Formats: sequence, C-alpha cells, structure tokens
Amino acid sequence: MSKLLYEDLTYKIIGAAQEVYKELGCGYLESVYEDALCYDRIY
Repeated sequence: MSKLLYEDLTYKIIGAAQEVYKELGCGYLESVYEDALCYDRIY
C-alpha cells in the first residue's frame, strides 16, 4: 500500500465517519450521514 499524503488526517476522517455510522446504523441517505458528520465535528 502506498503512503498517504495526509495520513493522520485521513485516519481521523475515516474514524469519525465510522463513529457516525455506528451511531446511526444503515439505511439512511448519504445526506443524513453527511449532516451527522458535520454536526459531530462541530459539537
């Protein structure tokens, strides 16, 4: 696997997305996950 340009930031983003998904579960539109991710990062 090649080295990521912004490895730390990439892992933080993926981790935040996984946390949102674990909280909400499956079945929502992408926009719902996007809003939840934005809300999670603000608060």
